[in-house]
Amino acid sequence: MFAKPRQDLTPNSADFERLPLIKPTGFREYDARWLFPNEINLMGIQAVGIGLARLFERRAVPKRIVVGHDYRSYSSAIKNSLVSGLLAGGVEVHDIGLALSPMAYFAQFELDVEGVAMVTASHNDNGWTGIKIGLDRPLTLGPDDMSELKEIVLSGDLPMPGGGRLVWVSDLAERYGASLLDRPTIGRRIKAVVACGNGTAGAFAPEIMEKIGCEVIALDCELDHSFPRYNPNPEDLAMLDALRDKVLETGADVGLAFDGDGDRCGVVDNEGEPIFADKVGVMLARDISGQYPGAKFVVDVKSTGLFMTDPVLKANGAETAYWKTGHSYIKRYNYEHGTLVGFEKSGHFFFSPPLGRGYDDGLVAAIAVCDMLDRNPDKSMAELRNALPKTWQSPTMSPHCDDEKKYGVVERVVEHFRGVAANGASLAGQKIVDVLTVNGIRIVLEDGTWGLVRASSNKPELVVVVESPTSEANMHAIFKEIDDHLATIPEIGEYNQKI
Repeated sequence: MFAKPRQDLTPNSADFERLPLIKPTGFREYDARWLFPNEINLMGIQAVGIGLARLFERRAVPKRIVVGHDYRSYSSAIKNSLVSGLLAGGVEVHDIGLALSPMAYFAQFELDVEGVAMVTASHNDNGWTGIKIGLDRPLTLGPDDMSELKEIVLSGDLPMPGGGRLVWVSDLAERYGASLLDRPTIGRRIKAVVACGNGTAGAFAPEIMEKIGCEVIALDCELDHSFPRYNPNPEDLAMLDALRDKVLETGADVGLAFDGDGDRCGVVDNEGEPIFADKVGVMLARDISGQYPGAKFVVDVKSTGLFMTDPVLKANGAETAYWKTGHSYIKRYNYEHGTLVGFEKSGHFFFSPPLGRGYDDGLVAAIAVCDMLDRNPDKSMAELRNALPKTWQSPTMSPHCDDEKKYGVVERVVEHFRGVAANGASLAGQKIVDVLTVNGIRIVLEDGTWGLVRASSNKPELVVVVESPTSEANMHAIFKEIDDHLATIPEIGEYNQKI
């Protein structure tokens, strides 16, 4: 039996070198993430590997798994420690080496392997590490799965039967690239700036996008795990500003920004304007529903209301459901309900067959953007963006609320606004037409104006977003209603209320 993990070890001590350190907070709702080595050490990673083998046994899943790692100075060592734990737990491990997360998901299908454990901290700052885990392709673990894994690991239920087997897969990157290129090249000559923030995608994305038929201008695609310019995060203004500048300098048709593990792609148009992921989703939904009339989509509750009100989507017979925020939730809904594409506002897009295999892949999303441009040869990316109905949307606001209090606070907020709706009272001078409570509360007014309050999945915060399709004044009006109520709740901290 492996040693029971501890929480109180510190680096540069004897116990740190001979006992596993694991901070419980690293087990999140749908992945695991720690600061290394202060919150987890290499023996702690081994314990996670043994615990994951135990989870396979409890779920009666064949103990076969794909592992890969991103390009950080310590990721290979962490993966090797994870592999040693998996082998001790009796798992057949298929190591694909340096990889993007979607390459690891692809490998589950390509190698006919049930599980995946991708070592990546995605777009997080250096010092972070993590593992994206799945037992049933194309899905990743949800909250119940992560809670069980946490219980197994921290309880010390870590038997080591041995009998594992290591399989080295040297050509997975080539097989992944070939799968994406098994299609016609793009007919329109698209000049695309491909930005990778010196992260892992730099080893793969420029070549694949060039072979698809783009004229590629590489930006920060040299691998450098110090991330010298900015973190590879397509929601980060530093990355978007650098991409904007290169698009304008080169006269490119589009800018494509890949995150640290390649499962997201951000977009900047030919005028240098960033297009937020939910609006990119509406643009792609318009294009895809034109090819597949009556297409069904799913989006997270933070996303624009245009998925419900856009006239082009309505004309194409498209239907959209709103669901819980989080890539694991949207991926699972997409898979279980047979929707064609799932769009999450953070930029995780899930293309189901025949467009993809159901997992989030930034390169598949980038190719879909290029296909959209190809099918609109007389329009620029900016023109396609400007063709969307105008909305007024706030940034995501994040008032502090302690982790142990935030869910109870949100329940009270839900109860309050449900009561307003049930009593037929107006809100911001309008009738409430819908109250969606799958993830906090999303209140929809008769003109399509909406407001959201939910608990953050991984921070001691609430999430507040508002949007109006009719006027900036209506956006401010619903925000004031929500903000006035939140101000009465003492557990909620102050936050920037300027929108």
